[in-house]
Parts: sequence; structure tokens; C-alpha cells
Amino acid sequence: MTQQSLKIGLIQSSVGLNKTENVEKTVLAIREAAGRGASLICLQELFASQYFCQTEDAAFFDLAEPVTGPTVQAIAKVAKECGVSVVTPIFEKRAPGVYHNSVVVLGTNGETLGLYRKMHIPDDPLFMEKYYFTPGDLGFQTIETKTAKVGTLICWDQWYPEAARLTAMRGAEVLTYPTAIGWHPSEKAQYGAAQVSAWQTMQRSHAIANGVFVVAVNRVGHEGPADGGLDFWGHSFVADPFGVVLAEAGEGEEILVVDCDLSRQEWVRRNWPFFRDRRIDSYGELTQRFLDVAKR
Repeated sequence: MTQQSLKIGLIQSSVGLNKTENVEKTVLAIREAAGRGASLICLQELFASQYFCQTEDAAFFDLAEPVTGPTVQAIAKVAKECGVSVVTPIFEKRAPGVYHNSVVVLGTNGETLGLYRKMHIPDDPLFMEKYYFTPGDLGFQTIETKTAKVGTLICWDQWYPEAARLTAMRGAEVLTYPTAIGWHPSEKAQYGAAQVSAWQTMQRSHAIANGVFVVAVNRVGHEGPADGGLDFWGHSFVADPFGVVLAEAGEGEEILVVDCDLSRQEWVRRNWPFFRDRRIDSYGELTQRFLDVAKR
């Protein structure tokens, strides 16, 4: 099999209070990643602002924009300038009172190739997303860019094997997971290492089970009150279709550019033919919330 080289850029960054400055910082990082050879670049979830979902405050809806708004326009401009595709998360204002946690995939001419709206919306302490985001209604998507077929999923989606499977079934070669995940500082010493391990293990399992590359890009830094808030743990990484971690960032700001051989997908799927051996005639019960076996 002929090698099919793809360089993927991951931009792992801390985020300040000034939205304009955050976008400008990201534009510079995209230029750097492109200069290092990346042709597909993935940004972190809600990259233009700090993670506002730690509280329920209607004023934060003012951060939202339509998918044609200034944030996407700024990223589209640099995408065209550098000739790269960019997985661009956005706090989407769809209509008055209707907001989504979304991703716009931009092509090498700055054009919009596709839109994905986050399907799984969490509601946990300091991750109060159900207050802000309407669940996605576009289904799971695979979007064809100039260099790869890209499956777009977002953060909480990464814990669901069904989401990875359905996206891979649409032909994805690369699953991207823009992310904002971190520690409650009071829990870090006791649970921190296990939480990061579980996060990475889950996504590596999607790579293996589906024979795809997985790109997880997380933010870093402390956001929120000094005596609370969240410590975002970084550790952005790329795993190949065998689950091998090709590169991983630390807990500081970092731009990863990772060389991926897309022909690896064919090689892995020939040797681990999970798609061939799936018993699709026996999975209908997966559409139910839970199976009450005692009542059957």
C-alpha cells in the first residue's frame, strides 16, 4: 500500500478574557502550524472564550455568533491565506434563544465545508452546558476536506462509542474531538491521573474499534475563581487506527504537528476486520434507553 501522508496540527492553548485577543492568538498559531506543514488543523472547543459553562449566567449568551460571524470569518481568512483546512469550534447563535456548541469545518479557500452541532450535552458541576446549548440536530457527520475525510465530534461526544461508530460508518478517516476538559482543583491529587487515563483510553478505543485516526485537542490553564474553577489538563494527542499514540502534548501551551499515514487505516482494517464481523442483525436494542431484563 502506498503511503498517504497527512500532517495534522493541534493547537493547545490557554484562553484569556478578551475574545478578540483569543481569536488573534489562534490565527497566529494556525500560521505556525501551517508553516510546519500541517494541512488539517484542529482547534479546541469554544476556543474564542473562556469556558463560561462553569456558571449559569444569561449574559454569556452574548458571546454567541452565527456561523457566518466574525470569529469564523477570521479563521476562514487565515485558512485561505495558508491553504489549510480548519476544524473550527464556535458558540453558535442559530436564532433568538437557540444556541449550539458547534464546529464549522473550513476548506483551503476559506469556504464552509460542513457544520456539526454537539449531540451529547453534559450537565455536571462546573460543566453546566444544558443551560446554554440545544442538543445537535444534524446527526453525526463526516466532512470531506482536501486531504482527508474528517468526522467532527465535540468533547462530551468522546465518551460515546455509538457516536464514533456512526461517524466512522460515514467514511471518516480521522475523528476530531475539540475538547474543554479539566480537573476540579480539589480533586486533582486524588483522581487526576486516573481521569486523564480514562479520557485517553476511551478515545484510543474509538481509534481501535473503528480503524481511524483520533485527534483530541484540549485547552490548558486555570479558568474561574482562584479558590475553585477548573484546571484544564491539556494532553492533546493523536492516535493511529491501531490505538498507538503518535504524539501527545503536556499541560502547557503547545502546537503539535503530527505526520499521519492514511494508508494505515486500510492495513489495520484488513488485520482487525471489525466492520466485516459486526452482527448488525442483533444490535436493534441499542436504540432503547435501558433493557429491563426482569420484565421480559
